[in-house]
Amino acid sequence: MRPLRLACGVMVALLASACAATNPQPEAAPAKTGYLAEADQSLPAGGTLNLAVHIDSGAATGYDPQLADVATTWQLLSLSYETLVTVGPDFSVQPLLADKWETPDPKTYVFHLREGVTFSNGREMTADDVVGSLKRLLASKSVWRGQLGPVKSVTKDGDRTVKVTLSEPYTPFLAALANVPAAVLPMKEIDDKSVDPAKTLLGTGPYVVGNHRQDVSWTFKRNDKYWAKGKPAADAVNITIAPEEAARIAALQNGGAALATLGNVDSASMLAGAKNVQVVTQATTDFYYLMLNTQAPNSKFADPRVRQAVAIALDQQQIADVALGGKGKPTAVTPAGLPGACDPAALPSASKSLDEAKKLLAEAGAQSLTFTLSIFATEPAPAVAQVIQQNLQQAGITVKIEQLDEAGWSGKVYGKAPAEFDAALSWFAGYADPGMVTKWWNPETAGFNAGFMKPDKELNALIDAAGKEPAGAARGKALAAVCAKADADGQMIPLVTRPATVAFRTDALSPSLYATEGYGNVLRLVADARVKKAQ
Repeated sequence: MRPLRLACGVMVALLASACAATNPQPEAAPAKTGYLAEADQSLPAGGTLNLAVHIDSGAATGYDPQLADVATTWQLLSLSYETLVTVGPDFSVQPLLADKWETPDPKTYVFHLREGVTFSNGREMTADDVVGSLKRLLASKSVWRGQLGPVKSVTKDGDRTVKVTLSEPYTPFLAALANVPAAVLPMKEIDDKSVDPAKTLLGTGPYVVGNHRQDVSWTFKRNDKYWAKGKPAADAVNITIAPEEAARIAALQNGGAALATLGNVDSASMLAGAKNVQVVTQATTDFYYLMLNTQAPNSKFADPRVRQAVAIALDQQQIADVALGGKGKPTAVTPAGLPGACDPAALPSASKSLDEAKKLLAEAGAQSLTFTLSIFATEPAPAVAQVIQQNLQQAGITVKIEQLDEAGWSGKVYGKAPAEFDAALSWFAGYADPGMVTKWWNPETAGFNAGFMKPDKELNALIDAAGKEPAGAARGKALAAVCAKADADGQMIPLVTRPATVAFRTDALSPSLYATEGYGNVLRLVADARVKKAQ
């Protein structure tokens, strides 16, 4: 988007934070291509890994991974649940519970299950568990059900082979299987009702839950029956829920936490003088986006010209530079950083001027547009909102920022249909295939946005067409068409990628971290982490 000038007071305050965050201390050198850090496997196994994170979202859906719809829940559940496949540091699909698979034609996938895998209760995982898990997901109201695409049938061939047949080609299918909601569940126990997945975690993963106090803490202990030899390295993982950033920083400084996730772009500078604390920035395909409610009675954004004017006036690069300290990247509907993603600079709104935005507002009779932007209080969302406010002021649009806690924000945005907000700021987990997030632009598939977004038949058709295209030039063109149409529609406007700031104590922990994460899961490689001191 074209550069716009921020009002001086806000500009000075935000730039002070952004500039401070860009020069904190040297970041850890990547161990190898695709990794931000790699655990030192020469260190002895054992010990307890203490972590601090900002939110515990388990109360919303219970423990059931198929109903988990936010990345913070995926992080926690991934310690106990595993999927057929996973993603590597380059976003390639790699084996996990399936050690190999074949695709005899574009609509057929045959998975061969890894031998020696058991659930944490000691029962062997079978094809029945895989088939039952996928059928349960497909029959559920899970947000993730739509990501699996046009699945026609799921069948088994003996105890170790599962066949999935699609009704039409769907390129993101394997990538969709690589996230926690598609985890393999203990279907025998679920069917005989000896286990309720909403209340009990029983998976094949490296850890089992010892104790959980909602919004306070999680305690995990090693799964001694875990199939991967030598993993997990740590005997236990203790996770403290610390909503206040200052509490997580203090835990790092005093040794109460060996690793913490951070939100403020200036947190790195605040920890610059802390002995033995290393701060790194993990790029992600997650991204912030702006929701404009077209479903509310007397909606201020019912006219597409108003939405287009907002999109034109937003300065993505300035949001990335100022609110995110230069660590985010402008993005289109397809997350920046994924192979085959659209170029945000090629979007229709990117080539238009501020005068054109004002003209659209005048044509729509909205020259004095004022609206409330509802945001959650967790950093850096407030900083992102302030830049949006100043961007739109240049087009004559007045934005009032309403800051809520996470629960209050979620209730207002998703609690009613039609939704009762004007506009809201949120973020998507970006996933591992550029075609996956596009499906959320169809509220009939996504569900969560049906209360504030009207379906667009032309856009939906473009999304479906892009999903069928195999990797290559034709797919790139199909995805570009989706990006352009979504940009013109303007009900959900992509902004910038959402980097993850991770800090750890070098005297207590040797972690493994991908350089870029696709599913918002900073704990993806926690089973590899080596504790340097018994804690």
